[in-house]
Amino acid sequence: MHAIGVDIGGTKIAAGVVDDEGRILAQTRRDTEPDDVASIDAAIADAYAELSAQYPVQAIGLAAAGFVAADRSGVLFAPNIAWREYPLRDKVAALVGNQLEIVVENDANAAGWAEFRFGSARDVDDMLTLTIGTGLGGAVVSNGALVRGFAGVAAEVGHMRVVPGGHYCGCGHEGCWEQYASGSALVRDAQAAAVAYPDRARRIVELAGGRADAIIGPHVTKAAEEGDELAVHLLAELGRWIGEGAASVAALLDPAMVVIGGGVAAAGDLLLEPARKGFAEQLSARGHRPEATIVIASMGNDAGIVGAADLARL
Repeated sequence: MHAIGVDIGGTKIAAGVVDDEGRILAQTRRDTEPDDVASIDAAIADAYAELSAQYPVQAIGLAAAGFVAADRSGVLFAPNIAWREYPLRDKVAALVGNQLEIVVENDANAAGWAEFRFGSARDVDDMLTLTIGTGLGGAVVSNGALVRGFAGVAAEVGHMRVVPGGHYCGCGHEGCWEQYASGSALVRDAQAAAVAYPDRARRIVELAGGRADAIIGPHVTKAAEEGDELAVHLLAELGRWIGEGAASVAALLDPAMVVIGGGVAAAGDLLLEPARKGFAEQLSARGHRPEATIVIASMGNDAGIVGAADLARL
């Protein structure tokens, strides 16, 4: 059975027809306005019209960055899109017709499910996926089932408090894990280092066109791949935070695998090795228990599409 998965971002949607084996058969994109929720609904309907003309489709999965209702009908709150108690399923159904199964999923849950079903975690029953981009998203699969919680908002691991009185977070609190283990944290620290240590940061700033405030994550990764000492250190610090936080999650959930996805995963072993070290150093009862493996996600940017489509079939 074919299903359409839609990955909804702040300024665009990506949609694809996905088969039972997790293969994307056709794909399309649309630009959207985050403050105009009707434009997102219309873009989804337009993408559906294009894709359903090519393949028979029986379900649509909508991967949304936000707190998704337990019945998978809408978005309770989103930090970067103007969704507040928004009935996304019904809005889309009104545009495409009510003959389809339409479900809304958290975007990190969708990406994590894709890794569990078809990607790096396909051989385990218990896993944690960390989607590390602007923020830090999480997905938990326990005994083969996606953990949603009673209100549908489980696995928001990026908002575990790791530093009391720490950096302010967009959620309204301080010291959240995502303020230390995200692409935004990497950029913040790199820009600060460029001001404080201009000589050490010369290569990173050069890659950013000579402006410290123009540094983005890929500049740090490229410099680190070239062997730049500061860039390697910045990625190691990010990896340490990822690993240490994952050890705290392991104390509660005991996953067999931690899958690291998102933009910073492109750093590969420069991120992975410090993450493994941080995880091992903070894991409780180490030496007396099996340890989770920490790996890079394999589904790439298609994970949200594939996972949303697959979850719409369940």
